[in-house]
This record gives sequence, structure tokens and C-alpha cells, in this order.
Amino acid sequence: MERKKIVLDFFKRYTVIFIGCIIYSLGVAMFLSPNDVSTGGVTGIALILEYVTGLTNLKGITIIALNIPVFILGWAYFGKNFAVSTLFSTVISSAMIELFTFLFKGVVPVTGSPLIAAIAGGVLFGAGLALIFRMGSSTGGIDIIVKILRRKFRHLKTGEISICVDIIIVAISALVHKNFEQGFYSAISLITFMLTFDFVLYGGSSAKMVYIVPSIDDYEGLCKCIMDETNSGATYLSGKGAYSESEKQVILCVCKNVAYPKLRDVVRQKDPKAFMIVASAREIYGEGYTDHNAEEF
Repeated sequence: MERKKIVLDFFKRYTVIFIGCIIYSLGVAMFLSPNDVSTGGVTGIALILEYVTGLTNLKGITIIALNIPVFILGWAYFGKNFAVSTLFSTVISSAMIELFTFLFKGVVPVTGSPLIAAIAGGVLFGAGLALIFRMGSSTGGIDIIVKILRRKFRHLKTGEISICVDIIIVAISALVHKNFEQGFYSAISLITFMLTFDFVLYGGSSAKMVYIVPSIDDYEGLCKCIMDETNSGATYLSGKGAYSESEKQVILCVCKNVAYPKLRDVVRQKDPKAFMIVASAREIYGEGYTDHNAEEF
């Protein structure tokens, strides 16, 4: 049974990584590269080198070549499993970029608008890369550097560190192309990438944290109804009204974003005079959410 679970987890992990590589590669091959929009990272460096050297359709090979020294560094920091999955991601995404460039050479660029290309490419690039990161892997290059920096600067999100590095690459791209308008589109792509990347990477672990101060005596009934209707847990907190000086039971509940409207409806129907405080919880650890031993992205 344990062996079966290991095999299923392995299959699931590499399937998600493969899907991420496809999405990532489509963004580069169909939108960013044909419109000379820099993406940052090793891919951005590869696009700059392609423009400078005039050697087209060699992005995938360039990406692999640039990844070799950083790949060795990743092996040293994160171990064999990370290195193997990163090698898989790098080879597959590089091969996919070349394949899509060849297969769709008659239809690219898909759009002649750099703005549309920057936004669409940034979304695909960010979503694909986030899926790869969620599986504890990367596409090598700058991604590995970002993961190493994330260990030191744990208070920063991965996307925040990535954008700092990528801004430099985008600036170089603008200088190389001698086209600051193109640099502007690259910046738009970069911002779109970061927003999409952080949303996909961290969005699954976000929820609503709700404090409810009931105005009715049957607070237990209200709490049970909330748990039944939203399939969420709840905790009682002992409180005391500062003005009334009366003892109160405060209900603390964390629920998925999709379940929050139902919670709101329950409180409105059962206790319309209840005092409720709602906040966004970006990271939640425990049963039903992220495991305490899960890798930090």
C-alpha cells in the first residue's frame, strides 16, 4: 500500500510538472518571443542573446546551456530529488519551446499587439512556472537562485524576490533592443507574471479568517450551523465586552474563500445583529490546509 502511494505521488507530481511546462512554454513561444518581450530569468537572458547574436530558434538550447552551472548549485543546496525534477522541467520546457516554435511558425506571432502579448504571455508564463514550483521543482537558472534567496529572506514571497532579479534583466533587454517602449511592455509582462505566479502558487492556501461576536444566547447553535454549512472548523474564544463588561463567547472560524459567502448568509439569517470581523489569511497550516512539514515556496 505504501509503495502504491509513493508511485501515485510520483506520477501526480511529474504530471503537474509536465502540464506546467506546457503552459510555460506556450507563453514563451506563442506570445513573448515572437514579440521580443523579455520575460526575465534565464529565458529572458536567452531571448536577449538570441536578439544580439541573430541566431533564431535556439532558445531551448541556450536555456539548457545557461542552466548547467546553476543546476549543479541547486543539487548542492536542495538534493537529488529537486535536481532530478528540475532537470526534467528544464529539458521538457526547453524542448516544448522549440517544438511549439516549429509547429506554429505559420501562425506566430499570434497577435501583433505587444500589450496583448505581454499580458497573455505573462499569465501563461507565471501560471506554468507556479505549477512547477508547487511540486517542489523549478525550471533551473534564476529560479534556483530565487529558491536559495528565499531560504535567507523567508519574509519575502517567491514572486517578490523573482521580480527584483527580473527587473535587472528587463532593463538590460530594453538597452539591448534600444527600445524603451519594448522595455515598458516587458515590465507589464513581468508584473503580470508576478501577480499570476503568486496567485497560483499561494492562492490555494489562502482563506478567510472570521471573528464572530454573537448577540444571541444560542451561540453554540450558530457555531454548529456555520460548521455544517461551510464544512469548516471553529474555535470558541472567551471574551469580555469593554463597554458592557459582560462575558462573551467569540467564534473564530477559518473557511475557504468559496465557502465564505455561505458563512455570511448563515450569520445574517441566524444572528443579524452579530458583530463580525473578516480578514484574509494568506497561509494556513493544519488539518484541511497546508501541512506543517510542507516545503516553503
